[in-house]
Formats: sequence, C-alpha cells, structure tokens
Amino acid sequence: MTNEGRQVVIPGQILGEIPALQPGRGTFVENKKIFAERLGVMNIQEKFIHIIPLKGRYDPVVGDFVIGVVLEASTSNWMVDINAPYPALLHVNEVPWEIEFADTEKYLNTGDTILAKVLSVDESKKLQITLNDRNLFKLKGGHLIEFEPSVYRRIIGKKYSMIEIIQKYTRCRIKVGKNGRIWIDGDADGIEKVLAAISMIEREAITFGLTDRIEEFLKKDAKDVR
Repeated sequence: MTNEGRQVVIPGQILGEIPALQPGRGTFVENKKIFAERLGVMNIQEKFIHIIPLKGRYDPVVGDFVIGVVLEASTSNWMVDINAPYPALLHVNEVPWEIEFADTEKYLNTGDTILAKVLSVDESKKLQITLNDRNLFKLKGGHLIEFEPSVYRRIIGKKYSMIEIIQKYTRCRIKVGKNGRIWIDGDADGIEKVLAAISMIEREAITFGLTDRIEEFLKKDAKDVR
C-alpha cells in the first residue's frame, strides 16, 4: 500500500491491519486493526500510517524544524512562540553564542524570528527548542506568514520539488517550518507570487498534479528564469 493519494479520513475509519501496516500519529489499534483517531489526511511512510490534521495548531515532534517568534527574554533563556498550544523554552546552552549572565536581550529580543529545532516534548507538553545546529539561525528581515500545518508536505513537495519551484520563479529566499510558518525574503513582486502560490496549495492540497499547476501558474509572468 502506498501513499499515492491524499485520502481524507474520519475518526473511527479502518485504515489497515497489523503487521502489514503499523500505527503512527493520529491512529489507534483494536484487534490488530488500525483506526483513524481524528479527521485528517492519511499519510503512509515506511509502513507507518499517520493522520495529518486538516485544521488546528501545530503538534510538536522532537526533531522538527520550526520557525519561532521570541516572546520574551529572561536572564538565562527565552520563551518562544512556535505556533503550538504552549510556548517553547530556548535555554542559553542551546544557542551558538557565548552569552554572559543576563545578556540574552543582546542576542535575541521580543519579536525576533528564528529557525529552530524541537529538542524535547515532555508528558506535560513542556517544549524545548535548540539553535545548536549549523542549519539553525536568527532570521533577519523578511516577512513571516502562516499556513495550515497539515499542508506542510505539499508546500515542500516530494524531495523539496515544490519549494524549489517556488523559489526558482519568485527569486525569493524561503524557509518553511513544520509548525505552519514560512519566512520569505525578496522583492515585493516575488513575495506577492509566493503568497499566491501558498494560497493555491492550501486550497488544492488534496488534489493530484498540484506541482505542475503551481509551476505553470508561476511561469506566466516569470522573466529570465532557466
């Protein structure tokens, strides 16, 4: 069984059986049968069935790359909004800078945007994030927009095909977080095209041939693109 479609499923719907398939996020098991726990889109990865919610806030998972907005700085950490039900903690030990006690605001302050990674999620939903990775950093300038977290994979595309097409035809720098946020840096025309493409992806997320349609849409006014 492959993930060739984007099948919308309802709570209680039978999705498959063990051991042919394995239960993932958003599912439960009874008598070796795997059921949908919530309304969403079925996604199968290496035999594991996941249900991606159609609506709702981001459900943090360790290892996810997220775009956060700093809410406040204290003497040894920052509280960061990552579009989850609760803010995430970023400790001074989890940043690439040597920070003196109480100097946190010199590096990150309220309203700053960062590309981070989820470090831990405990049973009480307390979140910790990190910037200790060469691919993680403070995002300077640009614009931040939000989208439904459930369409993250469609925005990225298979092997990053969709986001590469959007960057190619808009000439914008784009960072996409699994938490339903996109950071865009470019000229006004390029940003406008990115916004239009993202809106189109959200509207048509469960349809086939979307990557080709997005490319055709962006090609119309593109100049000097190879």
